[in-house]
Amino acid sequence: MRDQIQYQHIDANSDLILSEGTYANFAFKPHYHLDYHIGMVVKGVQRQQFRGRSVLLGPGRISIMPPGEVHDGSAYQQDAYQMRTFRIAPTLLDSYLCELQGCDNEISFAGAMLEHPQLAGRLDQLFASLQHTRQATLSSETAWFNIFEPLFAELKAVKPATVSGGLTQTQMRSIREFCEANLASKISLMQLASLCSLSRFQLLRRFERTVGLTPHNWLTLLRLERACLLLKRATLTLAQVAMEVGFYDQSHFVRTFRQYYGIAPSKY
Repeated sequence: MRDQIQYQHIDANSDLILSEGTYANFAFKPHYHLDYHIGMVVKGVQRQQFRGRSVLLGPGRISIMPPGEVHDGSAYQQDAYQMRTFRIAPTLLDSYLCELQGCDNEISFAGAMLEHPQLAGRLDQLFASLQHTRQATLSSETAWFNIFEPLFAELKAVKPATVSGGLTQTQMRSIREFCEANLASKISLMQLASLCSLSRFQLLRRFERTVGLTPHNWLTLLRLERACLLLKRATLTLAQVAMEVGFYDQSHFVRTFRQYYGIAPSKY
């Protein structure tokens, strides 16, 4: 069986993207996103690892990954599985959460796996509806609120914590802001280490302990996630997108994009 993966942008602003795939051979490497991911396996089982534990995602379970949560995904016992995912921009989901829980409280939660067949079924129905209409409607907005209220009520709020032997929140913020501002340029380990007043070796070890990825892999993913935002602009060529996010040529960009998302950027 061949892997079949497709993405569908909902509405012109693309704050909501649907992805659906049948995965037989492709495995998601450890990665993170800049948006929220809500996923459901509708057939088969996916093995997923995050926060140091391995879990199985099958029908009736819902995977919720907030921005920055490192996780992976692969077929369980080499059997193909079919998965549907909502990829939701933070501005869109935060607006829903603001209306549900109030705008005064900053909401933060960790990746979670929920056992909830009823909500999983309702999410699947919403997915099919959006896939058919290709736009948000009064009906779908009503469904969002009816699903999100019980869904997020089950999630545990978390406060950002400093990992023992890792980087502080201030150091991570400095690295993130520097990389965001210089994404199109070459970024060295020495530059990142200098931001934290550390040696390159200290930065490398503390970064991996904090994030779960090497600085190189983390930066590559940041570039790919930013590329996903730029790909919405029909006026930009793949070569222009690659250059804006720091890949040295288009072929390198396309090859790396395939490794992490399973499709070419032109199909995103």
